[in-house]
Amino acid sequence: MKLSSGSIDRTLIQFTAEAVPNEHPVAKQLRSNFGDHTFFLDGNGLNIVEPGEPYPNGAPTGRVVKLATWTDASKTSLAPHERVYTDIIVALDEAA
Repeated sequence: MKLSSGSIDRTLIQFTAEAVPNEHPVAKQLRSNFGDHTFFLDGNGLNIVEPGEPYPNGAPTGRVVKLATWTDASKTSLAPHERVYTDIIVALDEAA
């Protein structure tokens, strides 16, 4: 799921990570391997946000999904794996 800049900002308030900029050299390789998403790096690895169940008021949410885990303590290399659906749900709209 590709997020708008506002949704990225709201996600980063709720989820401690760093968004990978679209123009970063690694972004093209990530899109080739995992599809067209907004990618986030955190202390555990590489993540995306997939659509979640909307709040009762209809406001959209997203679920953080881990795609790859750091292979070393210096966090310089990632090992892809099956998607791991986390318990982290983020509000993607200010109205949530």
